[in-house]
Amino acid sequence: MFEDDFLPDVAALERALAHLGSHLASHKLTRPTEHELPTSWPHEEIASEEVIERLAPLVLDSAARLDQPYSMAHMDPPTPWLTWVMAQWNARLNQNLLHAGTSPAAAAIEARVMEWLAPCFGMSGGLMTSGSTLSNLTALWAARERVGICRVVASASAHISIAKSANLLGLELYEIPSSPSGVLDIDALPDNLDDAALVLTAGTTGTGVIDPLSRELNAAWTHVDAAWAGPLQFTQYAHRLAGIEQADSVSVSAHKLLFQPKESALVMFREADSSMGAISMGGDYLTQPNVGVQGSRGAAAIPLFATLLAWGKSGLAKRVEHCLDQAALVAEWVSAQPRLRLLCEPVSGVVVWKAKGGDTDTLHLLDRLQSGVASRLTLDSENWIRQVAANPILDSQSVIAAIEQALEEG
Repeated sequence: MFEDDFLPDVAALERALAHLGSHLASHKLTRPTEHELPTSWPHEEIASEEVIERLAPLVLDSAARLDQPYSMAHMDPPTPWLTWVMAQWNARLNQNLLHAGTSPAAAAIEARVMEWLAPCFGMSGGLMTSGSTLSNLTALWAARERVGICRVVASASAHISIAKSANLLGLELYEIPSSPSGVLDIDALPDNLDDAALVLTAGTTGTGVIDPLSRELNAAWTHVDAAWAGPLQFTQYAHRLAGIEQADSVSVSAHKLLFQPKESALVMFREADSSMGAISMGGDYLTQPNVGVQGSRGAAAIPLFATLLAWGKSGLAKRVEHCLDQAALVAEWVSAQPRLRLLCEPVSGVVVWKAKGGDTDTLHLLDRLQSGVASRLTLDSENWIRQVAANPILDSQSVIAAIEQALEEG
């Protein structure tokens, strides 16, 4: 009776792909108007093909293009087309990693991804989550259950997910001052961390700086939030993460510098079996323990596995290194401009700068920059312009040309 809902004809799929192809060929960005969104939920059915025709311009043309040579506004990368195919396969199969009978290959692929990646950080294993907010929460939950932490100690520049996690877990949050660029002040740490999880950030959201990771600080548990800068570990810039292998847990966002679709992240543990065992629960209907915060979760490892397989170690390194190298060229140009001020040298592909004239000039300059080139950052009530190299197609000259044009218009 409903077979057509689940077994589409080839022509319908081809039309959907044609819309995607048209989107890829266009560089336009349109804003949805009120009349384009249905105001009420239809009572009668609408043919899927008609829905595709109605939603294609709304969904595809009203989103930012992240794969342009000047795209440097946020920590959101363009995704390789191979991941689109894998994501479509996942959507078709709708696998649930809680049920081994429905997802034997997906479970095996996630295990293999962990076998490949976790040892690079000195970890023995872990699991995937739908984002590093959940990865950080999972790590701190394991710390509470395994070693009985009562406090979370982190930089004032740590990601908001650390404060969220402490709140959810009933743990005291102790914030440590950071430098003007956002690096944790090691000398301001409490003398006794015997009851604390110390969170170090590898790549702050605002400025991309990396906390000191190589100091032995004797906390009950050390977690490194490497959501942004973690993939530097696979490149010639791995020395910037020196000491990360001493952590008890590490989180990485695969949907940042591993170039995956959204809802793809990892949490890894130095002692994976005992850490994951401490946060495992079961149910009569489950064929295996439910590890971590999430219940049902999909096969996010499949697109990641395909990417790692296609690019290999060297291919991934080249793409991440290109991002960092282009960011360094933009920063070098900014620092040479008499009208601009660079906050600090970029260490993980994040460039932060402003107009020397002050906040008003900075905001006016940001308004003149074309969409996708940069975003606004507020540090200590001061406005800055932030650019993030999460785009392997990034061309520093295109970015510089956009800034030059904005300066000329001023």
